[in-house]
Amino acid sequence: MKCFTASLGTETNTFSPMPTSRRSFRDNFYAPPGQHPDRPTGCTGPLWAARQRAKSRGWTVVEGSCSFAQPAGTTVRAAYEELRDEILEQLKAALPVDIVLMGLHGAMVADGYDDCEGDILTRIREIVGPGVPIGCELDPHCHLTEKRVAAADVIITYKEFPHTDFVERGEELADIVEAMALGRVKPVMSVFDCRMINSFPTSRQPMRGFVDRISAMEGKDGILSISVAHCFPYADVPEMGTRVLVVTDDRKAFGDQLAEKLGRELWDMRNEVRPPFLSIDAALTKAVARNQGTVVIADPSDNPGGGAPSDSTFVLRRMIERGITDAAIGGFWDPVAVRLCFDAGEGARFHLRFGGKIGPTSGDPIDALVTVTKLTRDATMDYCGTVSSIGDAAAIDVDGIAVVLISNRQQAKSRGMFTSVGIDPTQKRIVVVKSTNHFFAEFGPIAEEVLYTDAPGAIPRDFTKIPYTRIQRPKWPLDENPWG
Repeated sequence: MKCFTASLGTETNTFSPMPTSRRSFRDNFYAPPGQHPDRPTGCTGPLWAARQRAKSRGWTVVEGSCSFAQPAGTTVRAAYEELRDEILEQLKAALPVDIVLMGLHGAMVADGYDDCEGDILTRIREIVGPGVPIGCELDPHCHLTEKRVAAADVIITYKEFPHTDFVERGEELADIVEAMALGRVKPVMSVFDCRMINSFPTSRQPMRGFVDRISAMEGKDGILSISVAHCFPYADVPEMGTRVLVVTDDRKAFGDQLAEKLGRELWDMRNEVRPPFLSIDAALTKAVARNQGTVVIADPSDNPGGGAPSDSTFVLRRMIERGITDAAIGGFWDPVAVRLCFDAGEGARFHLRFGGKIGPTSGDPIDALVTVTKLTRDATMDYCGTVSSIGDAAAIDVDGIAVVLISNRQQAKSRGMFTSVGIDPTQKRIVVVKSTNHFFAEFGPIAEEVLYTDAPGAIPRDFTKIPYTRIQRPKWPLDENPWG
């Protein structure tokens, strides 16, 4: 079995003022052929699965370039086309191949391309022809467009949010596509549009039970795979929205019926799947009322994993104004403030302005007398076996609050955001993380309680506040009854 595999992706917030450039990919993750690390990374589950099969099943694996940019604004056209064409030329050089496995995100938008994944998959199909199976792994926060469904034979999204199962889904994809190449199965895909914009954390009910149930259905009655494309709400592209994808072994009519059944179940759960969002003061009041343990507060409106700048000051300002201490918050993306802290040195006490830089949704900068408690060059954090760089990082004390400043924009997916600069979150009464739900895998187990705020920010949790002009309507919650 000769397999070509590569990856390209980012999660594009079309409302963000921060363009995604070629440098954005190189700064976050870029591995040309032969230089992918000997460990899985979040965007390369299919490549990792192919490597394992090269060892266990004798596959011949041709690795193309792999790149992933931290979510931000629309990708520069030249950057997308260069990275895309790099992969396409590598594929042409590898021909003939038996299968193609791609690791893509699913919500990448470039100047001139509403559907980057559909574009690259279509071009791959033109190169390999109709007889070569193409499999693709996507993040569930994707746009499941007609174009990419038509170009690929099998699409699978991660099931978990937090995304802890990207390796398992890559292995599942490799198994199905291999079986197709050997003539053992004939995958067909069925998609149902749920006509809504929503968020589906699998760390809580009822989505936890729903995912467990669809997982148990796989491998029975000709069902090869079931995926939920949650959607990525911060992209104003026509096919944005929640969809259910069922892959069956040549049972298209059955798959269509099952996709609709499951999609309507999701619709019925639409008001229950999201956690309650509290005002900043309500969340802080509830947190300080706890007498023991750590309370974790999420600030999803400033999550860089959704394209936010990760520099908003609204929550921290209220913590300072209320005199809250024994707390930590991170990370603030502010390379200038980090440099000033390094210039001052550990133990220094000086006046520092930080945060609130990118735009109005970031709030006003914080001006405070701070103490530099820890400096770390090239700091990293681990998450589900992957390693993310947060760059040079500094921990500062602001009136009893430990603040993490970072020079590479990353969400607080793991405790490494804090421990890399000497802060133990388990020893803090309150920990505020700039993340939507990825934090839960590592912070949930240490939390007496997890709270979610609806603080001001670049990616509001109330989707009716997002100024869409291009998405397909009707769609809930913009339209109360899209089925009417």
